[in-house]
Formats: sequence, C-alpha cells, structure tokens
Amino acid sequence: MSDWMPEPGTRPEAAPDPAAPGAADPGPAPSHEPAPPAPLGVPRTPTGYAGVDARLERLADADHLPADGHGEVYEDVHRGLRDELTALDARPAPVSDAQ
Repeated sequence: MSDWMPEPGTRPEAAPDPAAPGAADPGPAPSHEPAPPAPLGVPRTPTGYAGVDARLERLADADHLPADGHGEVYEDVHRGLRDELTALDARPAPVSDAQ
C-alpha cells in the first residue's frame, strides 16, 4: 500500500476519454506487417578484377529479398570472393626446361 496522498483541495489527473469530443485522434493503428524489401543504396565501386566485381554486383540481389533471404546471397558472395582470393594465391606450375 502507498503512503502517497494528493494535496488537499486537488484531485488526481484522470486519463482523457478517447470518445470525448475534442479528444486527440490517435491516427491509424500501426501495421504489424513487415515493410517490403527496399534497396539500401550502397554504392559498389568496381575493383578492376572481373571476378571480384561480378561477386560484388551479386550483392544487389539482396536488395529485392526480405531480410531472411539475405544470408544465402551473402554466403554465396563470401564463397565466391574466397575462391577469387584462393585463385590469386595459386602459383602457376613451374615451366619445364626439358624439350
């Protein structure tokens, strides 16, 4: 139980009656539907390496998917970029001097 008491001669504020004339209109009820996918507008600057640039362009596919579909695109891009880096590290076979 609370010991708080209003000042003598005052009364506690009552919540406004939403049906009373002049009551503020709360506006439309909020929608609980997810917003449709929208491009993020993040620029992708070409690197000059065709394989890398193609993988980066693949990121644009995520702009048209709901958030739960982004992971598949990101994994694909990550895998492709990893393959591109692996190819850069691969050393060409030594040239044989035998003829």
